[in-house]
Amino acid sequence: MALTWPKERRITRRAEYAACYSRGTRRHTKYFVVFTLPSSEGRNGRLGLAVTKKCGNAAARNRIKRVLRSFFRLHQLEMPKMDIVVTPKKFLKADGFCLSMAENDLLPLLASLAGKSTGEEA
Repeated sequence: MALTWPKERRITRRAEYAACYSRGTRRHTKYFVVFTLPSSEGRNGRLGLAVTKKCGNAAARNRIKRVLRSFFRLHQLEMPKMDIVVTPKKFLKADGFCLSMAENDLLPLLASLAGKSTGEEA
């Protein structure tokens, strides 16, 4: 397993984010709001991160994104065939945020999404 996240697996355009927000399903975890939209044409799932200024200064936002990218790289095999946009809640503090917090918060969600994308009931 390569620990890379190629460009074709990223959501990059504003219209793609807007589609996830408007047509997708919103799910809440302790630290994140996660928008999901089933991927079309059988392609692999794609990831988008939307970390706003409400989460802190540039260094804080970059830390949150860095930890989230690491989480998704390490767990890319559990990634369902959906477009996923992850938005942190504004009370998430970057200085205490680590990979284990992301795993505890997002792994159960990924497991339930993977079950739903294959047609199983979670």
